[in-house]
Amino acid sequence: MNTKTYNHGVPWEEAYGLTQGYCVNNTIYISGQFSHDLHGNFVGEGDFETQARQTLKNLDYVLEGFGVTRSNIAEMEIFLTNPQDHFEQCVVLFKEYVGDHRPAGTLIGVSGLAFPHQLIEIRAVAHTD
Repeated sequence: MNTKTYNHGVPWEEAYGLTQGYCVNNTIYISGQFSHDLHGNFVGEGDFETQARQTLKNLDYVLEGFGVTRSNIAEMEIFLTNPQDHFEQCVVLFKEYVGDHRPAGTLIGVSGLAFPHQLIEIRAVAHTD
């Protein structure tokens, strides 16, 4: 079995025992991405668009780590803490992000995420071929 991992290099990856992306047999499983810079600092507290854009940027970093692009995404799951307020803006940003590519997608409203100021988290599955 051929496996490969990718990490952003932030301190909490080791502390929590996870990897940002795990590729096995040409399928990439991407951990939930959220709004942090590459030093692990949270970005955009209280600002949905800033958080969403940084989250998508972090998703891009994982894809790049495996040498693929957004067009390799097969499925995305988006978690929102306040879907009533952020649904429409999320759809606009999602469509801007994927362009003409149409991956499978799920949007889930949740009562909370890992950090109290976190408004969005995105996990994905992609392929390398």
